[in-house]
Amino acid sequence: MTNRKNCMENLKEMKNKLICGDNLEALKTIKSESVDLIYIDPPFFTHKQYEVVWGDEAEVRSYKDRWEGGIEHYISWLKPRIQAMYEVLKPAGSFYIHCDWHANAHIRIMLDEIFGREYFRNEIIWCYRGAGYPKKDFGKRHDTIFRYSKTDDYIFNLDDVREEYAEATKERFSHYIGNIRKGKNFGIQKLHPLGKQPDDWWQIQPVAPSAKERVGYPTQKPEALLERIIKASSNKNDVVADFFCGCGTTIAVAQQLGRRWIGIDISPTAIKVIQERLKRWLVTIEGINYIVVGMPTTIEEVKKLEPFEFQNWVVIDKMGAKASRKKVGDMGLDGYLTRNLYHDEAGIQVKQSEGVGRNVIDNFESALKRKKYEKGYIVAFSFTKGAYEEVARLKNKEELEIKLIKVEDLLYKKKPVLREDNSPDENKK
Repeated sequence: MTNRKNCMENLKEMKNKLICGDNLEALKTIKSESVDLIYIDPPFFTHKQYEVVWGDEAEVRSYKDRWEGGIEHYISWLKPRIQAMYEVLKPAGSFYIHCDWHANAHIRIMLDEIFGREYFRNEIIWCYRGAGYPKKDFGKRHDTIFRYSKTDDYIFNLDDVREEYAEATKERFSHYIGNIRKGKNFGIQKLHPLGKQPDDWWQIQPVAPSAKERVGYPTQKPEALLERIIKASSNKNDVVADFFCGCGTTIAVAQQLGRRWIGIDISPTAIKVIQERLKRWLVTIEGINYIVVGMPTTIEEVKKLEPFEFQNWVVIDKMGAKASRKKVGDMGLDGYLTRNLYHDEAGIQVKQSEGVGRNVIDNFESALKRKKYEKGYIVAFSFTKGAYEEVARLKNKEELEIKLIKVEDLLYKKKPVLREDNSPDENKK
């Protein structure tokens, strides 16, 4: 077991980190017993696929939550990841996992195997209100958060998370017979001055559509929920980690509460959103000491991105445009430029392939005309001679201006340069 002195030395060396990649691999880069608190909100076993719209940028990414192999496949995917998290958790650390009725029974059994039944601390029920009720069932209005410790010597800051007593409770204690002696009220003194101890069911509303903290993530958790967890199970300067960090609620709250943090997500889009969130909600990035690891920096890494991650990387990150809100049926337009980077309104099509040919140009031409655009951009790894000839023909007819952009030009921040015949100029950078 690592002693406290070594833990403090590891802490001093640790910078805040955002890591883009599979958490099973990324966890191998984190020192054993170096994290004080872990909260994770992994994909629920819901057999749904979420289409995510990220805030004002209309940023769309595909959030996969399908496990065709059934619950056993889901648990076999999750278990080695939680085992790796157990290894990086400090002896005095705590672990929280957010789930719901789809898989919570299976997850509880798996956690007992990893942490030990004796280190189960709470089954927290997060209650919330919502619209719509089933006609033949009670309304499903809660999630489950399992809390485990690694040892019996764990951090728990009760006074930091106490709640105010209800007025009825104060009134009852003030007037309870026997509490008033010699003209003095002793009843109210029986109540803790900082408030009551929270129960294991928490009534916290989800993030409202108009809330300042909302970033457009469909399963985004409220900051108030993470604030209670982080305050209860960590101290200032402790390391808080979220290995499915999504839109970064854990990261944002940990930063505001003076904790150090590690966030891992497989999505490059998520990492970019977290960076923007840190800037947006914390007003300034100055003083936030963190590094980003694992974002795609080579053509090979870009080719490995999931299709909609690749689309977002091109449209949102590299072109500064808006992604189509539709996951399918987008009429051949994956994004839109509206008088920003290229100072004109135009459609964008993204192809994660080599040798894009004339047929793609023809289809894109139809899509642009339907939208009454006069300009468009196609991004791909490479184009055929026929593609260049077709866009030159359209321009000469003064029908449409289509520019072909190679992924490598976006990756290495080269300005797309085209000759008059719209063929690539290999001599210019």
